[in-house]
Amino acid sequence: MADLDTQTQTELEAAAFRTLVQHLRDHPEVQNIDLMNLADFCRNCLSKWYKAAADEKGIDIDYEAVRESVYGMPYAEWKDKHQTEATPEQLAKMKEKAGH
Repeated sequence: MADLDTQTQTELEAAAFRTLVQHLRDHPEVQNIDLMNLADFCRNCLSKWYKAAADEKGIDIDYEAVRESVYGMPYAEWKDKHQTEATPEQLAKMKEKAGH
């Protein structure tokens, strides 16, 4: 990768993060459990990482507000609109991953 100054690198990383978040918003049919089973992260993980980064900098930010920024709506509303019941296969795969 080309030598980038810190500001440019931060701007590019932020743009990539915003694109990822928008992509997840555009594809609510992709369930969090599938993301966890395939990639070991989900929308909630992104929210927690964002909150942890704020905490490290001493910035007081509400976790639910962060989740809303990731989901594009309040989490409870997203769950009602988009979250489906996990299948036995999804749950088994999640349990198997947790055991490793």
